[in-house]
Amino acid sequence: MSTAAVVVGALTLVPATAAPTQPQDQPQAQHQNWDDIAYRGAIEVVQAEDTPEDDSVLTGKVFIDQDRDSASDDEAGLAGVTVTNGRDVVRTDDEGRYELPVFDNMTVSITQPSGYQVPVDEYNVPQFHYNHLPEGSPELRYGGIEPTGPLPGAINFPLVESELTAEAAQSCVIAGDLQTYDKQEVEYARAGAIKDLSERDDYAGCGTLFVGDVVGDDLSLYPDIKELTAETNGPARFLPGNHDLDFDAPSAAHSFDTFREQLAPAYYSYDVGDMHVVALNTVDYPCTAAEDSPEGIEEHCADPEGSPSYNGRISDEQLAWLESDLENVSDDKLIVVAGHIGLLNYADESSPVHQVDQVVRVHELLEGREAVTVAGHSHSIENLKTGDDVEGWRDLFGIEGIPFPHITAGAISGDWYSGEVGEDGYPTAIGRDGGRPGVVTLDVEGNEFQERYTVTGESDEVQTQLSLNSPTFREWFDERQEWNDDPAGEAPELDEPLVLDRADLADGTWLTTNFFMGSTGSTVEVAVDGAPAQEATRTQQMEGEDVNVGVEYSDPYAIAQQLVHGGSLADRSMHLWRFDLPGDLEAGAHTAEVTATDSYGREFTDVLEFEVVEEG
Repeated sequence: MSTAAVVVGALTLVPATAAPTQPQDQPQAQHQNWDDIAYRGAIEVVQAEDTPEDDSVLTGKVFIDQDRDSASDDEAGLAGVTVTNGRDVVRTDDEGRYELPVFDNMTVSITQPSGYQVPVDEYNVPQFHYNHLPEGSPELRYGGIEPTGPLPGAINFPLVESELTAEAAQSCVIAGDLQTYDKQEVEYARAGAIKDLSERDDYAGCGTLFVGDVVGDDLSLYPDIKELTAETNGPARFLPGNHDLDFDAPSAAHSFDTFREQLAPAYYSYDVGDMHVVALNTVDYPCTAAEDSPEGIEEHCADPEGSPSYNGRISDEQLAWLESDLENVSDDKLIVVAGHIGLLNYADESSPVHQVDQVVRVHELLEGREAVTVAGHSHSIENLKTGDDVEGWRDLFGIEGIPFPHITAGAISGDWYSGEVGEDGYPTAIGRDGGRPGVVTLDVEGNEFQERYTVTGESDEVQTQLSLNSPTFREWFDERQEWNDDPAGEAPELDEPLVLDRADLADGTWLTTNFFMGSTGSTVEVAVDGAPAQEATRTQQMEGEDVNVGVEYSDPYAIAQQLVHGGSLADRSMHLWRFDLPGDLEAGAHTAEVTATDSYGREFTDVLEFEVVEEG
């Protein structure tokens, strides 16, 4: 973390300085120029010369595009590739050919096999699907899908062989909530996380998966987003979020038509290395209740005026597809299940709308497999480990301990691009959990993985954020909240957050460590002024208790900026640790060295300097 001072009104915060950490245990960077190796092309749509005798069946071929011209010519087909129409799942025969039943408004796509790459366009967006909607979408503000006309004679899918996607060692970027509402926010994203990705070369095989809320309701910004992904160094895949909806769609069947036209199928899968990635649509709009929805979901399905809203749900059709898709995946693969609304999360653990109704069924489908789920939506960083448990999951779903890891990837937009704009051209946007904007990377070796978080604009060494929770801070918190609710006169200021007096120490002050990817199995140790290190206490144990909320469970570093410059309040977190400072510290300067160790044994050292005075 930079040692540059952060000015918050009259408050100056000096972030703790990060000391060098032990090397990360992750795959080596591949050091290849993506533009030199990317396979650029498109699917091959063969128009029928005459009206097909049988327009109830689509035929086509998956072929190896030796000359990279996207035309099948006489090139060899590839056997055993999974092809789907979103309902049926088939595999190509020995000559690479397939047949699928036809219905209106279907999306035909293939599962990219490991060791091969589907073509990408000039924006790095993979080209592996075809929408069949003969009459086009109903009238939609953002266009939806243009009329596709009669069924083509064939839809052929080109591939090229790829050493990058064959490697057992992969780094897969999971990017939450770009969520740009206007062109200014597009530029914030460009200056922040997109710039970071443009300077990395370790994810060319797996690419980046943007897990929904690609834009903020204005779907006309999709071309701007594709200009951003053109700057990245690998395939850029997308799945839909609740801010990618065609809100004027008359039914769920057309709610993501513009997304499907511009970016990707509403759900699909692909293989890289020894993993199988499933990109799901977990947003139901217009919101409907079903027999297997949690009790009481109906009252959440509309806003107070009765307008349609959304819900976290997987459609029955998609769930059947998921089951068929997984039947074609060997048991030794790592399954990565991605969706915008997470199957479960901590930030919204008591909300049925912001989690997925069918979470129990998905858990059942993945029973016995190596699996992890990744999501966005909550604009928080959450690293939930096997066995983690909170009260809301028990009440809503009857789940007592999750069967495999669930990761919420934070957000590129952070707290919706709130806060001050820094020198690098993007806002601080500190999140509701105190986390900073960034992306998650899954570093995969075979069917095992390790997750890491990269803060926007920082190296991977920056994993923690330190501050002091003192009585003076807590009193200011209450006063500032009251003033923000009814501004009158001069705003209360917290002038010296890293200066404590005797009353602060006597009445209880603790050092907080926000460990962004901290989780069950992580530890935090604090050494004050060179004394032997002592273990800090996690503020949320994840053992089935209710969520702890309030100033005592807050990140003061984040709160001090949020209450002055706007945004959410970091008054709860599943990755915050506290260490009670001794009440007898002498007056003068003090140093706390903090060592955060993640569940894989990787250590990160951070230092906080503070001062004790006799009187405030």
